[in-house]
Amino acid sequence: MGEPITGTAAGVPYTALPPSVETDALLVSWHMMDAPRTNAAFAAALPLNDLPAWRVHFGLPFCGARMINGSMDAILERAQRDPVMEYFALFVRLAVDEFPAALAAVRSQLSIGDGPLLALGGSLGAAVVLQNLTKVEVNAAAIVNGLIRVRTGVSLVESVWGNPYPWTEESAAAADALDFVARAGEIGATPVLVVSGDEDYPDFRADAKQLVDALPNAELATIPDLAHPLADEPGIEPAPQWPVTKTVDERITQWFLRHV
Repeated sequence: MGEPITGTAAGVPYTALPPSVETDALLVSWHMMDAPRTNAAFAAALPLNDLPAWRVHFGLPFCGARMINGSMDAILERAQRDPVMEYFALFVRLAVDEFPAALAAVRSQLSIGDGPLLALGGSLGAAVVLQNLTKVEVNAAAIVNGLIRVRTGVSLVESVWGNPYPWTEESAAAADALDFVARAGEIGATPVLVVSGDEDYPDFRADAKQLVDALPNAELATIPDLAHPLADEPGIEPAPQWPVTKTVDERITQWFLRHV
């Protein structure tokens, strides 16, 4: 396998893994906010080395090379201040808005033609994938322990910090706009693999099943012994792949091989 390529496409940092064969197939990904919480760390956790496609792992806003003062503290402060408007909805909007220009730039930089486009996301990165599926034509997608409903994420934040979230009309509308079970019709017939760890948060697992039931071309893959994270803390730098994450990697690779 070729060495990872680090770059920036239209202001978006990425880690690209070149394929072992000549191809214009391209997989794009967005990481989670648990470990692995950067593009480089996500590329190490789920390299998908057996997939005959470029794998370009994009960094989310304020993460990795775009961290404020070199730490995740500013993101944590945002999430505590307003988990909907300053965290979930904001990150998805920014990542989706910057994607078209980043995609065009990365194709140009790496000389990747207009071949099949695949998308992968973990947790919050899964919400980015699902939102993109309502806007962009993608050949197939996979999400892992995905944030499928923002309201589920808010419930989790409430349980962690012990404070009820003060909903407003604006935040309720923003959360409802990121309920992908309700919006399954906009995703349509795109093939989606929904990977769910059987040790993940129960509400995330329930949403995963409901999303698969709501989509016409989706498959649920339940992974034994997988909790929410996919790598060791702190999750900033690349780390050795866990055995359970290797299982996820293999399952996602099988899925995308059907659609490349």
